[in-house]
Amino acid sequence: MSMADSAPVSPPVSPPVSPPAPAALAEAARLMTICNACRYCEGLCAVFPAMELRRDFAAGDLNYLANLCHGCGACLYDCQFAPPHEFAVDVPRSLSAVRAASYRSYAWPAALRPLFDRNGLAVAAIAAASLAAFLLGFVLAHDPAALFDSSGAFYALMPHAAMAGLFGAAGLYALLALIMGYRAFRRDTGAASPAASSGGSLWQAMRDAGRLRYLDGGGAGCHDTGAVPRDRRRLFHHLTFYGFLLCFAATVAGTAYHYLLGWPAPYGLLSLPKLFGIPGGIGLTIGTAGLLHLKLCRTPPLADPARFGMDTAFIAMLGLTGLTGLLLMGFRETPAMGLLLAVHLGFVFALFLTLPYGKFVHGLYRFGALMLYAAERKAGQLEH
Repeated sequence: MSMADSAPVSPPVSPPVSPPAPAALAEAARLMTICNACRYCEGLCAVFPAMELRRDFAAGDLNYLANLCHGCGACLYDCQFAPPHEFAVDVPRSLSAVRAASYRSYAWPAALRPLFDRNGLAVAAIAAASLAAFLLGFVLAHDPAALFDSSGAFYALMPHAAMAGLFGAAGLYALLALIMGYRAFRRDTGAASPAASSGGSLWQAMRDAGRLRYLDGGGAGCHDTGAVPRDRRRLFHHLTFYGFLLCFAATVAGTAYHYLLGWPAPYGLLSLPKLFGIPGGIGLTIGTAGLLHLKLCRTPPLADPARFGMDTAFIAMLGLTGLTGLLLMGFRETPAMGLLLAVHLGFVFALFLTLPYGKFVHGLYRFGALMLYAAERKAGQLEH
């Protein structure tokens, strides 16, 4: 009897930290061998057609399949060998462990890989609190009255040059670390091949990622809170993803205004930074709140306690960045501006520092996996 016909049974609780990569890879290889013989789930997502092209599963193959998985949970509920069957086929949980181990193994520099083993939420919260304390101390030491100034002048609290230098350095470091990690992923999985790097593969991956094609459980949706699939997870992912892109566009527009046009902040409501930033902040706030709710309420067979800290850290950091940005805009010309600016910049700085060492990397690696799958689909004329 499949899980679709019976009440799901919760598997044993995962250990509090990611399992060793060899154990996670060995279990994933065992499950892929079983799935390759069954092939009942081949119509659900890209993982199973990609799996069928392989007979042996090296570490790079498993890391590719794990990052191609979107965690919708449909295969667990459709599987006739899922727990409590003696085969104990739990593909979402197994690939989640491999995926988390891949984040650690590809991280750059290698000395910072242990950050993936710690509570991501605590690390991000400490970083945010530290910068907020630094900014408040800076203001109190130099001009205490500026902290409660209602003129809306950000640069009275922290000079533009200091702000740009600090956040520019953090942003460039995060970008370099992400590029190096992505480069290692592509080399290990084969996503750096000419076919996977072609314009056609890039375009197909952009289309698939842009509409979250494989976050639908084969068309029905994700199993968020039970056996009945829904499409809420994809909706909240869209709000978060496009909200983040709009906020990034607002930052780029503000930078162009300041350095190319000589227009310093603040900007009006009809300016590009505001037209991008306001809907972006709203999308980030609503999308991350929805994702966090689904994470907290997810049905036990699909919940992954070992990855809970890392996942929630990224969601919380994005959401708090969007929310504090909106509050800062709304209360800019009030005495609360100084405190809100310090808190918002603290969250932004913490976000920059933790991007290469948290859940954000899943977007890069999944995109690389989609490019490789697009090349394989074209070569093999796969239908998915």
